Amino acid sequence: MALTALTNVSALFNRDSVMVIAIDGEDLLLVSEYAVGTEQYELGFVKGGMDMGETPEQSANRELQEEIGFGAKKWTFLRTMKINPQIMSHKMHVLLGEDLYPNQLEGDEPEPLEIVRYPLSQLDALLVSDEFNETRNLTALYTLRDYLKKRK
Repeated sequence: MALTALTNVSALFNRDSVMVIAIDGEDLLLVSEYAVGTEQYELGFVKGGMDMGETPEQSANRELQEEIGFGAKKWTFLRTMKINPQIMSHKMHVLLGEDLYPNQLEGDEPEPLEIVRYPLSQLDALLVSDEFNETRNLTALYTLRDYLKKRK
């Protein structure tokens, strides 16, 4: 019985997830979301768990619509990150969503998330901002910066 419970907990915490870097025109779309660990609102990208059977693109589009009310017509896979491989098999897939369209889906957030527009031209300032300092978000932003330099 204990092994079954441990397996169920392991499956829950080892479910893959997505992080969505949404670009609307010349702006990044970030969210300000309450974080229990720091007991304050934290600035970051849309993110969430993948549902069974979803591709990373499907999951990213769903999360984007649930959290900020936009879908994306164009998706670019940027990278996959291992969160804590010493104790978890969980992977987070980072995707860039562009060509946005309005569409709100009902999500599981306990309160509406505030959308924060941040100019792409100030990306380097965001990288050193005290308001944007969670490790996964920083890794994703550095990845985006490198991707955009190559795309030009």
